[in-house]
Amino acid sequence: MAGGSTKTFTDANFEQEVLKSDIPVLVDFWAPWCGPCMRLGPTIDALATEFDGQIKIGKMNTDENQDNAIKYGINSIPALLIFKGGEVVDKMVGAHPKDKIAGVLKAQV
Repeated sequence: MAGGSTKTFTDANFEQEVLKSDIPVLVDFWAPWCGPCMRLGPTIDALATEFDGQIKIGKMNTDENQDNAIKYGINSIPALLIFKGGEVVDKMVGAHPKDKIAGVLKAQV
């Protein structure tokens, strides 16, 4: 389900890939049974290509990686969390249009 530059985040690689990243990171918390998550997937892949090198963008399957979903209070999916310097700096819940997500991302570059 990941595009060319879309990362796959897991509980095992979360600290290294997200918290210790030297650029901002967008984490898409999703699950394969979630219709809105599946519709948002291509948008996330397109944003990963658009922001390649500026913002690390990836997906975390909450069914397979529950530790960080619980840690960050993910109660509804899709949930998009933006991390900068290891801290959550923005959060969007639901399937938002690409231009809205891009606008939030541009503010972090």
